[in-house]
Amino acid sequence: MKSLNNILNQVSKPARYTGGEWNSIAKEWEITPIKIALCYPEVYEIGMSNLALPILYEILNYQPDVLAERVYAPWLDMETALQKQNMPLFSLESKHPVKEFDIIGFSLGYELTYTNVLNVLSLAQIPLFSSQREDSYPLVIAGGSCALNPEPMADFIDLFVIGEGEEVIVELLEVFRAYRGNKRKLLQQAAKLNGVYIPSFYQVNYRKDGTINSITPKIPEAKPRVHRRIVTKLPPPVTKPVIPYIEVVHDRGNVEIQRGCTQGCRFCQAGMIYRPVRERPQEEIIDAVGKLLKYCGYNEVSLLSLSTGDYPAIKELIAELSHQYCGECPSLPLRYAQSFGSGQGLTLSLPSLRLNTSAVKVMDLLPSQRKITLTFAPEAGSERLRRIINKKISEEAILEILTAALDRGWTNLKLYFMVGLPSETMDDVHSIIGLVTKIRHLGQKFRLQISTSTFIPKPHTPCQWLAQETEEQLLPKYDILKQGLRRERVRFSWSDPKISQIEAALSRGDRRLGKVIYHAWQLGCKFDAWSEHFNYQRWLDSFKQYELDPSFYANRERDLDEILPWDHIDVGVTPEFLKREYHNLWQEKKTPDCHQGKCNGCGLQRWQPICQDKYKMREAFPP
Repeated sequence: MKSLNNILNQVSKPARYTGGEWNSIAKEWEITPIKIALCYPEVYEIGMSNLALPILYEILNYQPDVLAERVYAPWLDMETALQKQNMPLFSLESKHPVKEFDIIGFSLGYELTYTNVLNVLSLAQIPLFSSQREDSYPLVIAGGSCALNPEPMADFIDLFVIGEGEEVIVELLEVFRAYRGNKRKLLQQAAKLNGVYIPSFYQVNYRKDGTINSITPKIPEAKPRVHRRIVTKLPPPVTKPVIPYIEVVHDRGNVEIQRGCTQGCRFCQAGMIYRPVRERPQEEIIDAVGKLLKYCGYNEVSLLSLSTGDYPAIKELIAELSHQYCGECPSLPLRYAQSFGSGQGLTLSLPSLRLNTSAVKVMDLLPSQRKITLTFAPEAGSERLRRIINKKISEEAILEILTAALDRGWTNLKLYFMVGLPSETMDDVHSIIGLVTKIRHLGQKFRLQISTSTFIPKPHTPCQWLAQETEEQLLPKYDILKQGLRRERVRFSWSDPKISQIEAALSRGDRRLGKVIYHAWQLGCKFDAWSEHFNYQRWLDSFKQYELDPSFYANRERDLDEILPWDHIDVGVTPEFLKREYHNLWQEKKTPDCHQGKCNGCGLQRWQPICQDKYKMREAFPP
């Protein structure tokens, strides 16, 4: 493309747009019938670190009649260059305009990328609203964790994949082959598939107070409740991922060793929407690590899971990987978060070690040199708040584990906390400082980083009925932390309450927010996840334009009987279980990990073979 060559010298990091990376797949455009553009709506360095797209990229390109290519949100300088040249946004592999593809698939992993989705469609010269796209335009689909409340983006997306996409995407291809060219019939047939939600087939009715009165299907094919798709067996790991030309956020190989988490932290959406726990066989992990080293040239591989230390044979796995890929290295040293490897051989990264005794067991495998940063998330400073959110660790255990870390040579420590948790008082905020002070007194060698984020009550969690605290409530708490942690000489970072409020509103919003998102984009909102580009006033103006208020969505407590915008999406965990956990929250009642004991009856036993036997045991021996 001559015009592309003319503008690459006008932009920073042109390698974001050149394509041709090692392991990328470029099929012949003219002879491949179905063409799919996969988009993570963020800049290349972040999008290339997304874990879902490489899986779909491999599955789709394995189909003989399908080519799948990548596209990411162009940075501002590239956007300006494209507009000056009147050049439509293009894919990386073939440089074809995105509007020439049959399907565009967006991965929605963060609410503050919603305006980027609109920007990508606009730069691709594709109508933004699904109602304005005729049969000649690409079918626009979306999946990812944000799709589990699809309503805020319902105006723009033709079809949502609810849940895990590895199997349903192949079923969707069958429907597309049969009905391509007739969007209405295609969507009607797709609506029959489990895990597919077509927002245009549903009517949302509101009461005068702004709450939802009903969400009802408009055609027979649309189901009253759409079930999340769950793969029983994890798909083979990606062992030949595309290798970027420039450094990306997570510049290493990845092997998913386990999916799902049943620890039951009540604030954690991922812990609810990725159940049940499914473990990859150790032999498959070892083989995948070897192939990543062979095909990619990586010397660092991350073992991924929501809680890597909960993998049943994590110690044996680390020892075997060390034996096979580190030569004479008897165990694996620390690098980055929790990572292990010899100076010459493989480095393993465990980015999700839970702060518990299993972390100590993993530490015992490691020598004392090359310790960089150890990262844990106590979430709350007081034991009372940790009981409320079902974070099962005492202060005594935290100090014992960190003492063990210090004894083994770790001196850099990063701790994550949340502010604005349910029933939080100023005493609870002071308890964060108190805990940090006690950690500091474990040894002067500790270099501490403390990071806090604002609690966001996410959909499909026991906290979904709660209100997020307002900026006026949060700022005094952050002031206390700034003053107290400054005295302890620690590095302290915190989230902007304004950004957190918009994130909460988009996370908990209904279909009316489509107009707000569109207006915000018209005002110039994009890359809202970047603090230097986030513009709170533009968002307030957009809400006001349609007589809506972000506090209605973010800062309002819901009644347990209120119809929520996502109530027609069944993630497997039932409303009854979430309400029971909501009451347990206020009673500070512990809910044990069902993966280690009896079934807690979360609802997955209805249609998950993995959970059914354990549920039968629960019925025979009730807790």
